[in-house]
Amino acid sequence: MQGVGSGSGSGGSAQLKARKSEGQKSACKGDSEAAWQRLDVKQLKRTARQQAECVAVSFGQIRDFFTRTRCTSLDRALFLVGDGAGNTAVLSVAWVGLASARDADKFESVMKIHGSGDIRPLGSAMLGLADIRFTGENYGSDRDGKTVTVAETELVSGHLDRDTLDAIAEVSAYLPRI
Repeated sequence: MQGVGSGSGSGGSAQLKARKSEGQKSACKGDSEAAWQRLDVKQLKRTARQQAECVAVSFGQIRDFFTRTRCTSLDRALFLVGDGAGNTAVLSVAWVGLASARDADKFESVMKIHGSGDIRPLGSAMLGLADIRFTGENYGSDRDGKTVTVAETELVSGHLDRDTLDAIAEVSAYLPRI
């Protein structure tokens, strides 16, 4: 898996970009298995939780946003994905429902600012993993009407380069709600 992306932070190789695009198409169709397979990983574990309270599970400017603008739904999932060769990543995905497309646009604008805060991911202990700190460095998002999907990945074991971790997050942001 080491050679999949360029590791340069420039968005990766043309091959990775093409595979990411194909993965996003599969994710839009609801086929997470095919989406991740495009990136040479598969789902190893998963846990999910639904709730309607966003303030309690957010921090920073994101929390401030939710104190002024109520979310209508929040679904969070945590996945462990790997390539079968000992290289694994944890993936947090949050689907945030808002009252209007305008609110969703405002939320996405705040969310895309690195360091502005976040929605706390489900605890990695739910997957039997040690505590994982999400940095926001490997990030993807998508907006569909009144829903914003936010995905982040972090390396758990082995080696997956930054471009590959980014691609996993960017593809996963297109997954339908769990």
